[in-house]
Amino acid sequence: MSSGEQWTIERIREALGSPDLAQRFLSEINRAPAHQLLGVFAKWERIAKDTLAAVERGRRLAEYDARGEEPPGEWIDATDRVRQEAERIRARGAA
Repeated sequence: MSSGEQWTIERIREALGSPDLAQRFLSEINRAPAHQLLGVFAKWERIAKDTLAAVERGRRLAEYDARGEEPPGEWIDATDRVRQEAERIRARGAA
């Protein structure tokens, strides 16, 4: 999606990638009372943007890996932190 395109329910659903996550989004947006629709939409728009940014970063890193190069910058192993955060998210029922 180019930066000039408008976010829509359909674009957010597509950007989420995961069918389960897309279904959760659709469920939340469909059940939201009118006065909460913009807030729900904004929350999921942010999630979709973050998802697309992470995919793009992954693609760039894969390009370096395919060339056998180290990615630029200083990299810190955040595996444990990411696993802990994923566990917190699962505990809240988001995954």
